[in-house]
Amino acid sequence: MQLNLQSQYRGDVVVIRCNGRITVSDEARALQLEVEKHTLETKQFVLQLEDVTFLDSGGLGALVRLVGTLRAARGDLKLCRLSPFLRKVFETTKLAGVFHIYASEKEAIDSFAQRRPLSQAFPHPSTPKVLCVESSADLLAYLGALLKRSGYDVITTKNLGDASTFVKAAKPALIICGPSAQTNASVFEKFRHSHPNVELLLLPLDFHATEASEAGVNLVQRIQALLSPPA
Repeated sequence: MQLNLQSQYRGDVVVIRCNGRITVSDEARALQLEVEKHTLETKQFVLQLEDVTFLDSGGLGALVRLVGTLRAARGDLKLCRLSPFLRKVFETTKLAGVFHIYASEKEAIDSFAQRRPLSQAFPHPSTPKVLCVESSADLLAYLGALLKRSGYDVITTKNLGDASTFVKAAKPALIICGPSAQTNASVFEKFRHSHPNVELLLLPLDFHATEASEAGVNLVQRIQALLSPPA
């Protein structure tokens, strides 16, 4: 099922009711355009997600990017009435803490008058550093949020050239290369040979379209296995 969107103004807040699937392709783009359509009038949005049946890692990254963009503009994107599927996704990926989530539309709308402070987590000095390289902004947002909530100090970049600079400056314990970072074979091989002593994790080419909680659990497990000291 494609994503159907219905928007309604409730005072200064736009409630967007979503029905269907939120995926990295046309659906996530449609949601972004629906938000952008109203941003001249307001920066306050509520997503009602009771009828969302699927969310992939790229789609979740799109939500992370939207909330970041709106908060930077002194607005917010709040979620309400999560479907059982989405509750599992947010619990499994630990990304519930990135958003403000409410049981009802009314609670979500009323919360804009309360201005809840955002909690900020600062990495411990001994936290492993992970560098993520991927050209897709949505997928990069998903990786950054997922790994920060899992306790890693995360650096993100969209190209391998900048990644080499970050490797030298930040000395990450692990480099994660997304699907797009692997497409240029010659550049990727040059990058890999330039940093032979750093752990390298290659994401599957269909990672962006994998169900968000499954993708997150598998990725965190792979990272833990690579960075865990030998017994």
